[in-house]
Amino acid sequence: MIFLVLSIISSAAIYVIFKYLDRFKINTFNIIIINYITAAVLGILLTKTQIDVFSIYKNAWFPFSIIIGILFIIMFVIIAKSSQIVGIAITTISNKMSVIIPIIVSLIIDPNDILTGFKATGIILAVLAVFLSVYRKRKVEFDPRNIYLPIILFLGMGLVDSFVKYAQQFYVADDILPVFTVVLFAMAALAGLTTKFIRKTSFKELYKPKTMAWGLALGISNYGSLYFLIKALNYKQDTGFTMDGSIVFGINNLGVIALSVIIGLLVFKEKFLKINWVGIILSFIAIYILSKT
Repeated sequence: MIFLVLSIISSAAIYVIFKYLDRFKINTFNIIIINYITAAVLGILLTKTQIDVFSIYKNAWFPFSIIIGILFIIMFVIIAKSSQIVGIAITTISNKMSVIIPIIVSLIIDPNDILTGFKATGIILAVLAVFLSVYRKRKVEFDPRNIYLPIILFLGMGLVDSFVKYAQQFYVADDILPVFTVVLFAMAALAGLTTKFIRKTSFKELYKPKTMAWGLALGISNYGSLYFLIKALNYKQDTGFTMDGSIVFGINNLGVIALSVIIGLLVFKEKFLKINWVGIILSFIAIYILSKT
């Protein structure tokens, strides 16, 4: 459970960093690139075995690290575009509700992850809690033709976590994890640099102290979020079995939302609707139910 808590804290830290970036009007894409470079370096530092660059592609997990890394950058672009065109509220809901996809995937591919009535109740409450927690009462005006953006975001974010679960389930044990993250985040950084090159924007922005500092902080948080999530999925309990992926993803998502709300209240003085509080209460109930299954 400690790894799950650390993953939640790391993910909430990402929320805090992005909040400050938005407040200070700092270019986030440059920081995203530095963030992925930082995360890749952290993976190298944690790797106890020597990385054979020329044969690493032979590993069964290699394609998944490439796909996830590329999806990281693509989803970042989609989130930015969706926020601008269809609004932050719908974008946030699409992003958070995507947790249902890896939950379903875990139930399908993991023979030990069995859907019981008690667990189903927890999952349903979790999905409802996510929706109510992030709901914002705002006037929504956008061209219906742009509905594809939140749909792509929903599917894309769900695919990212699903690929993580699949890779962890069959290939990524704890000893492989650091190398897996090196390739994953290095690919994300390469995809980001390629995107920057195609956009023909200045690379000098990457070397600014402010960009480097925020990118370093974000990279540490981002790495912790993924590293500890996979550690939580791999961790064997006293029973000798790992915690069900459907439970890990459910509790992780709810925990991040609940902690982010608390930080939003205490640090950023955010205001929440009554319906959001209902969602937070349901999230704690869902976490309790899922932790007992």
